[in-house]
Amino acid sequence: MYCSTLSPLRLSSLPCRRLFTTQGGQVYSYIGQKPLVFSTDVKVTHEDQPFRSDDPRFSNTSRVRITGPLGELVTPLEPFVKLEPCAVTEDDTNLNRRRMLVKVEDPAVKHQRSMWGTTRTTLQNSIVGVSEGYTVPLRLVGVGFRATLEKAPTAESGAEGNSSGQMLSLKIGYSHPVTMVVPPGITASTPNPTRILLKGCNWQQLKLFAATIRAKRRPEPYNQKGIFVGDETIKKKEGKKK
Repeated sequence: MYCSTLSPLRLSSLPCRRLFTTQGGQVYSYIGQKPLVFSTDVKVTHEDQPFRSDDPRFSNTSRVRITGPLGELVTPLEPFVKLEPCAVTEDDTNLNRRRMLVKVEDPAVKHQRSMWGTTRTTLQNSIVGVSEGYTVPLRLVGVGFRATLEKAPTAESGAEGNSSGQMLSLKIGYSHPVTMVVPPGITASTPNPTRILLKGCNWQQLKLFAATIRAKRRPEPYNQKGIFVGDETIKKKEGKKK
């Protein structure tokens, strides 16, 4: 007779994910139900216009325009997502801030529930971007690696408004320097030859450009050379021994 013993499942080994909860038959999102908090110098406007009229994928969307001291951002909004202002409390008046709720028509629908928290996070990131801004640092690690800033040529920057006017020149171990035009909305600086600082109000655009720079010389695990974003680290590997 064959017998097998099954060890009990350890609950501590399971990931703890409590993204949604139910109260009184309603489904709520922990992130989505948090109000948007912004100061009085930030203006949030819901416009009943498609995010992009030239793209059929956004034909049913509206857009939210967020304006602040550092710039302006426009975010698409699904048709089932609604914005409602919160009542102003005494604390909000003293701190010069406002609140706004993000809601969906039917939280029981999976797609609406998943977009609830995503939309709220995107809007909050935009609010922080136009009021405080974001900074993404990059490090160049390697012998002779260095970065310099130059003025972007007219031919590469294109029409007015398609470039910030800056061009990043990277010496990263190739026979020629790698040049990249800094996109509009991003400001680059080099505090020292092996460090790059990217600043802007669009968090997604900043991270995308940082990833593009990193792709020019990805960190390799044997000598740990390359372009690192932020506090990125890489585990060192031992080479083959003869």
